[in-house]
Amino acid sequence: SFIENMSEILGPELDEYLESYEKPKFTGLRVNTSKISVEEFERINPFKSLRRVPWTPNGYYYTEEDAPTKHPYYYAGLYYLQEPSAMAPAAVLPVCPGDKVLDLCAAPGGKSTQIAALLQGKGLIWSNEIVRNRAQVLLSNMERMGVRNGVISSCGPDQLCRGLEGFFDCVLVDAPCS
Repeated sequence: SFIENMSEILGPELDEYLESYEKPKFTGLRVNTSKISVEEFERINPFKSLRRVPWTPNGYYYTEEDAPTKHPYYYAGLYYLQEPSAMAPAAVLPVCPGDKVLDLCAAPGGKSTQIAALLQGKGLIWSNEIVRNRAQVLLSNMERMGVRNGVISSCGPDQLCRGLEGFFDCVLVDAPCS
């Protein structure tokens, strides 16, 4: 039934879609510019296969052989493992240092930590995750990445709207992510 549904949605592109499952997946990491510059990371880069992600200046593709979760730089928060396509929403959000930004569907924290780096320690990133146990993962990632100008909440959007109407300069809602 899945293939029938996808056939209705994709039509003649179904075969190309199904073939994509046979190809290697893209995996990415994003340099945490709150802790290290891209140039400095490139000087100390321990990985052999990094290639730039074209839509964000601090994003890279890596291969599984690199094993970035086993490197101390990961635990030090020098980079965040993030699907390359997930780097795009925060990269195009018009964020400036000093802004107040709401990430409404924030867990596990990739986009929130990316926005925090764009804020350069100024302003506020308010990261909300309605599912409480996912908010704990969000908190852990925000701490590892060194976010100091952040608030983490776990409530419904209606509560935030009632209490904070007009407060934020930008709102990111990446609903498919949650």
